[in-house]
Amino acid sequence: MTGNERELDRRQFLKESTTAAAAFTAAVRAAPARGARKQRSSARRVIVLGFDAMDPVLTEQMMAAGDLPNLDRLRRAGGYRRLGTSIPPQTPVAFASFITGLNPGGHGIFDFIHRDPKHQYLPLFSAAGTSRGSGYWEVGKHKLQLTFWPFDHTAPEQLLYRKGIPFWDYLDEAGIPTHIYEIPSNFPPSPSKHGRHRALAGLGTPDMHGGYGTYQHFAQNGPYKPRDEGGGIRSRIIFRNDTAEAKLIGPDNTFLQKPQPTSVEFKIHRDRQADAAMIEVQGQRILLKRGQWSKWVRLDFRFPMPSFVPDEHQSGICRFYLQEVAPIFRLYVTPINIDPSDPALRISEPPEFVQEVSKELGLFYTAGFQEDHKALSNKVFTDEEYVEQTNIVLEERMELLGYALEHYDDGLLFFYFACTDLQPHMFWWNSDEPHPVRSPEDARKYHGHVKELYKKMDRIVGDMLARYGDQASLIAMSDHGMANFKRQFNLNRWLRDNGYIQPSNARDLTGLYPDKVGPDWSRTRAYGLGLNSLYLNLRGRERDGIVRGGDEREALLTKLVEKLEAIRDIDGKPVIRRVYRADEVYSGAEMRLAPDLIIGYHRGHRCSWATTLGDMTDEVFSDNDSAWSADHCLAAEDVPGVLFTNRPILADAPALIDLAPTIMAEFGVRQPPAMVGRNLFNPPAAT
Repeated sequence: MTGNERELDRRQFLKESTTAAAAFTAAVRAAPARGARKQRSSARRVIVLGFDAMDPVLTEQMMAAGDLPNLDRLRRAGGYRRLGTSIPPQTPVAFASFITGLNPGGHGIFDFIHRDPKHQYLPLFSAAGTSRGSGYWEVGKHKLQLTFWPFDHTAPEQLLYRKGIPFWDYLDEAGIPTHIYEIPSNFPPSPSKHGRHRALAGLGTPDMHGGYGTYQHFAQNGPYKPRDEGGGIRSRIIFRNDTAEAKLIGPDNTFLQKPQPTSVEFKIHRDRQADAAMIEVQGQRILLKRGQWSKWVRLDFRFPMPSFVPDEHQSGICRFYLQEVAPIFRLYVTPINIDPSDPALRISEPPEFVQEVSKELGLFYTAGFQEDHKALSNKVFTDEEYVEQTNIVLEERMELLGYALEHYDDGLLFFYFACTDLQPHMFWWNSDEPHPVRSPEDARKYHGHVKELYKKMDRIVGDMLARYGDQASLIAMSDHGMANFKRQFNLNRWLRDNGYIQPSNARDLTGLYPDKVGPDWSRTRAYGLGLNSLYLNLRGRERDGIVRGGDEREALLTKLVEKLEAIRDIDGKPVIRRVYRADEVYSGAEMRLAPDLIIGYHRGHRCSWATTLGDMTDEVFSDNDSAWSADHCLAAEDVPGVLFTNRPILADAPALIDLAPTIMAEFGVRQPPAMVGRNLFNPPAAT
């Protein structure tokens, strides 16, 4: 049986099941019959299920209603608590704390977005990046890096910015196998020193464009010139005799002195009478009916080289979705993912691990963001199309979980689900107030979809309990909760209006837009960047800093905290629950990129989309008008996570930083002094 045939068989099996969770149940219970893992060892096992953003309020309501029987069973046995989250409650920050047992001052991740103080307001993705490399040989329009002697050029390298030691390194050193599937804040995956660690990278893993999810959309009414719309590229196609030609834009050719994007040409032949189309790409023919998804399609991107050097090639994968044939042809193409069978970047540890998985499962999503929420926000997808795409992702997750269990005997197994975060971001609404983009009926309908998703996660927990019983310590956790997102607050506009950003008519902090007035850093004392972060323009730290340390810094911080916590929306409601000082809530050796203040919003409010990258809109307050109608970038006290275990939780007020030492203690591994948490299965010390 070929890999593609096997993939189709698995897909058909899953589609014939009533739910993806039910399919998983059948698959894992049948696993011993395949002969892969008939005997279990008697060694210690800890299994952790990471349900990103599973909210305690909704979870508790559903347990009370009898909708989550397996989680409720753990609760009734003393294995449930609300879980304290990170400050701020953002996924890369929270999971970095889970991984290291440290607060952000110890692991160095403070927000989705950081800035480089040496370049004054240069936004950076906080969790990962790429080094530039150094040196090259110019050959015509090419630049070739020769890493051998006598040239000794340095090639670009993918970098994991998370600092601190991941707790699984201590297990690896102690001889305990660890299996980590797509945990956030672990791209590129941290290496194993002792060979007992296996991991697939998760959130932070780019697509082939180097971003975090760039779909491509082709339509007869699309723009004549391809348009990047933030998360996707729209293009117009023109049919002649019902045939059209188009290009899929691929990774940049960085072998050129002036890098240019590569591309793959393809043709579309449509049959309006049959309501179908055929796509021809690189010798492959894909026949689709309207509303049909293709399987994964491999694409070969060629990087032309000088004549005396063989051309370079990189493999990517995508899926096509035929939305409409006529009267207006519309075709969606997923972000071009790294090919797990031939990865262009290191996305697993050891590097060949992802290929081993692909050999058994076929092709699958590898990008960190797999559910295409941008396609919904940008109105490429309807709500139902987004639901269908997320179901495809969940089917793949279930297959991967089945693989993980089939190849797991003992040690630590961690498996991550993003669906409980991304889908609620788009579908959550537990209020009678008007929804930002949906009718009251649709708001209730799609919030019901979130509840059904929680039920699926509950069934997974039930399957784990049935499979392992008391032969494993089971932990189900979330990094934070979720809340409605109704109103936006433009922090930078507020800072400008209160004199902290100058001049008084500044409109953009980046200085990249000639039509917008930029900042005067010689008079600007504070600015916002990212989702929760506020920075002082501190002398000696920022390139153009003016605020002196000592008393001047202290007075400015005190005044900002006082004024920010006093802000009220136009209806009188408080906006900011708490402003945290970094020097009070963080500690550790990685404070270099820390903000000075962290803004903790009340439920219902969040920073505006515009302010995250320095845009100052006309109004300080505005309605959220996006399908992204729920969020968790609030005060940590407002959005705790959940913690379920099949052992009684004895410690008070559990928090994310407690999980690493708790897991290590299950294996008898001593907690290192740097970790600030405690073992949650031990009773609190007597006072």
